[in-house]
Amino acid sequence: MTDTERTFLNGLFGALRPVFVRPVFVRLSVVLMAGFLVTACASAPDPNDPEAVAEYEEINDPLEPLNRVMFEFNRGLDTLLVRPAATFYKGMTPPPIQEWVGNFLNNLKTPVVLLNDVLQGEGDRAMNTLSRFAINTTVGILGLGDPATDMGYPDHAEDFGQTLATWGASEGPYLVLPILGPSNPRDAVGRVVDTLTDPVWHWAQNTDREYVPYKRVMAEAVDFRARNLEEINDLQKTSLDYYAAVRDLYRQVRSDAIRNGESKGTGGLPVMSKNDGSTPGLYSMDPMDDPDEIDPVLATKN
Repeated sequence: MTDTERTFLNGLFGALRPVFVRPVFVRLSVVLMAGFLVTACASAPDPNDPEAVAEYEEINDPLEPLNRVMFEFNRGLDTLLVRPAATFYKGMTPPPIQEWVGNFLNNLKTPVVLLNDVLQGEGDRAMNTLSRFAINTTVGILGLGDPATDMGYPDHAEDFGQTLATWGASEGPYLVLPILGPSNPRDAVGRVVDTLTDPVWHWAQNTDREYVPYKRVMAEAVDFRARNLEEINDLQKTSLDYYAAVRDLYRQVRSDAIRNGESKGTGGLPVMSKNDGSTPGLYSMDPMDDPDEIDPVLATKN
């Protein structure tokens, strides 16, 4: 890494860290949450209208007004901070270095993936995860490379939210968390457990390096955003209701991940297609397509 890139990343982390960890911001989030919970419940449909009731239950978003406020708050952060940082990072960093950064961040997640493989009783996948970690950490030089995939050990994602699902826990209503984005009670609990069982988190707490997890989260956010700049822009342009589109994609991707499908790990965010129909199972819309003809959930709900 050059001095210029190191200076940029340090400056980026320094600029973003206060947004994530400042006590005033945390208190503001709590106040906003408490204030809106009183009035944020979406109006229930007329019980005498079975179609409306069925749609309301299928959407399962009783806190939609509050969720939309949090969604716009997160979009504001993305517009002001994450997207510009990701655009600069993608434009100024050579592709091989971007790939090394992505591999390194992905390798750090492996112990948590392994634990959840075991908790789900997935012996073969657990051995695959263990082999990947051993190969990529050694041959791949601390995870910068991914020779394990070429050697027949493909990547997969697991987290405690998926583990709870395999144990039969219901997902609960849809939620949009400040900064963290789309979620639900089951995945929110899973995120906490994944953090508490992460060796990197424990190492940071026990060595007075509490800043490390925050820098890691910011690096993951910029890395994800950089890899999906065009896809996210396409989704915004082709969605009559961007909030509803993200909600539907999040649930679709999580459901696929729970079934050990083909979707890559997204840290709780939806996988974006390239809008050309090349990604099966994900929505890929032409700008002139009508969302109502593709899926009613993508239609405007206002």
